[in-house]
Amino acid sequence: MLDTQKKPPLQQLPPVQVCQGAWYGDSLKADPEQWVMQLSSAEVTQLAGAADRCLEESQDISAINKGNFKLTSLLAKIEFLGTQLTSGLGFMLIKGIERDQFSTAQLAAMFYGFGAHLGNARMQNGKGHVLGHVRDLNKRSDDPSVRIYQTNERQSFHTDSADIVALLCLNKAKSGGESLLVSALTVFNEMRENHSELLACLLDPIATDRRGEIPQGMDPYFSIPVFNWYQDKLSTIYQRQYIDSAQRFDDAFKLSEQHIAALDKFDQLCNDPQLHLRMQLEPGDMQFVYNHNLLHDRTAFVDYAQPEKRRHLLRLWISAAQDRELPPVFKQRYGSIEVGARGGMQIRGVQPCAPLEPV
Repeated sequence: MLDTQKKPPLQQLPPVQVCQGAWYGDSLKADPEQWVMQLSSAEVTQLAGAADRCLEESQDISAINKGNFKLTSLLAKIEFLGTQLTSGLGFMLIKGIERDQFSTAQLAAMFYGFGAHLGNARMQNGKGHVLGHVRDLNKRSDDPSVRIYQTNERQSFHTDSADIVALLCLNKAKSGGESLLVSALTVFNEMRENHSELLACLLDPIATDRRGEIPQGMDPYFSIPVFNWYQDKLSTIYQRQYIDSAQRFDDAFKLSEQHIAALDKFDQLCNDPQLHLRMQLEPGDMQFVYNHNLLHDRTAFVDYAQPEKRRHLLRLWISAAQDRELPPVFKQRYGSIEVGARGGMQIRGVQPCAPLEPV
């Protein structure tokens, strides 16, 4: 039986989060000027020019870096974006790129180079991909070797394994596939005020399945609390499907009824339309999300039959050049927690690469 009467003293919990990042989606929906950045035609030309110069030197997208991807006036907007990610709302939708005006290689280079001015790209899988591809590969998430972005299923709210996760839309689905964002700080505040006995469970070292992407010498799961209070900052890490599937490991932290109720309440709050924000990425749009304060999701979708029209997004995991310190427990997931060199997959002998097609 759940012990819902035993509430921990509030002074034992992290404090209420009062900042711009603790937002409600229904408020932001009415004011998109807060979170949409429009690039001018001159700024897009500047971005494309830098991409073309890099592609002339090398067709290897992963060779692009802040030093060789030369920008001028656009740097001010990227600096503003970086501040918004780490100290503001925690996300931004960037519009202005006309997808049909550029090749996939150009768009990939523009996206990668733009991200390079925020930080360093990290490998996203065991193959070393620093440029990821989000497509339906006709797989199912109930297979423990499958990562859910490889399906057309609803993802559920989750975090990725980097400071910043970014997407560039190449093609959108025939229907569905909308992007959803929610502030983890707002979810925390709601639980602290109304469900403190459940919130306390989310400070325990909950196990999360690595789904086969296991760094050398590590367990097939990591054990990190959903909410982590460190140096006066709250950081969140969460993927419910992978938490559930980690229970298959005999030595993983076992979830009690109270833990399951806490996870259910967390999910319920994330899915509250008052809390989350919904948007549809159009071809050419870029979305940047700060992973420690926000969770992201994607609705299920129906795709086109024609391969060239199927939903396709490019993805970056970025270690921000300037960011908060993370709690030591994050080493289990990030390997290194050094600012600018943390997150993603770190597998010995695997070199970073940026394929232009899913492989």
